[in-house]
Amino acid sequence: MSQTLHNILNMALSLFGLGFIGWLFWRSLKKSDDPPKLIFKWLLTILLVAAYVLIIMPIVKGGGYGAIGGIFMTLVWGNIMYLIWRHSIIDLVANPLASLYDGGNEPPEPKPAYSSALAKRKSNHPLEAVVVIREQLAKFPNDFEGVMLLANIQAEDLNDLPGAEITLNNFCNSPEAPDRQVVAALTQLADWHLKITADVEAARAALRQLVERFPDTEIALRAEQRLAHLGETEKILLNHHDPQAIAVPEGVKNIGLLDSTEFLKPKEIEPGKLAAVYVKHLEQHPHDSEVREKLALIYARDFKRLDLATMELEQLINEARHSPKQIAGWLNQLANFQIELGADVATVTATLEKIVEDFPDLPVAEIALRRLARLRQEFAGKQETPKLKIGVYEQNIGLKYGPPRQQ
Repeated sequence: MSQTLHNILNMALSLFGLGFIGWLFWRSLKKSDDPPKLIFKWLLTILLVAAYVLIIMPIVKGGGYGAIGGIFMTLVWGNIMYLIWRHSIIDLVANPLASLYDGGNEPPEPKPAYSSALAKRKSNHPLEAVVVIREQLAKFPNDFEGVMLLANIQAEDLNDLPGAEITLNNFCNSPEAPDRQVVAALTQLADWHLKITADVEAARAALRQLVERFPDTEIALRAEQRLAHLGETEKILLNHHDPQAIAVPEGVKNIGLLDSTEFLKPKEIEPGKLAAVYVKHLEQHPHDSEVREKLALIYARDFKRLDLATMELEQLINEARHSPKQIAGWLNQLANFQIELGADVATVTATLEKIVEDFPDLPVAEIALRRLARLRQEFAGKQETPKLKIGVYEQNIGLKYGPPRQQ
């Protein structure tokens, strides 16, 4: 190797060494709890190293008794260096092990603190709590816990539901808001409209936001089903806020002396009239699975119309937004109707096999397989069902409305 190349290599190694030492010094300085003390230790170390190179090493190399004295001086020098850097050496060895339990020197992730706000709310100082929460939300604007706490205080403590609605809508309109938190916020807003102001239309508007924001999802389906029952909720709320006098008819006299009290039992609604009510309801709310299931039951149990019951259950089964557990339940219900109303084994087998085909990895498939294994026994134990005369009800009462309309 030429002398020039040797010199260049030495210079490069020296620069690399100096750079590494500089980087190590800067990294240590940034992590140090006491930078001035660290700088002093580095300067003292440089002086000690220089003294060792210029004074002690020549003595050791001189040989004789001087070498013995140089060795003694080296031991003293090493002890001094140890006293200077002992804490750093201990930290260098211990920190990697301790960091497995305490996270090391990484600073904790900043999080909002609402303990002060909760304490102020508990002590009946909601306005002061709002101030604290807004201070935290200024630093963490998308924190769902803080947004919901603020809206809770506005709606329930300050009776400011419009303010709470603005708070939740601002959060929901943020592009960073997670879907599950948006669903929770709008659902809570609908609950407040019903609970606090009995405003069914405002609750309906909040639920419609879910339908519009998450179309063709299970979220939208649950919101649609709840929308379908808001009319019943409205009646309950109106009766609660404005109760009407109920005329109570005079009771039967000498009831204990009567031969029979059968005539006192409340009359059940005729199945035909009830089915007509359900049909009308489903025209307006085609995604109301509860009412559709009740209608299918009337068709099967009261009218013995397997075709109409099948039509209703298939509309539920073919709705992909329902959960596998619900769909499997309706398929089992359809199998029950088929067995009760005289379908053959092949038809019932195909119904139950659909559960296994659609959900092969779920527990409902295993349950369906067990039922398939004992299907012959179900048919053998089935008794002949007496035929019921339908009477004056229309045969195709359930065919008066078409497929579910999109809301």
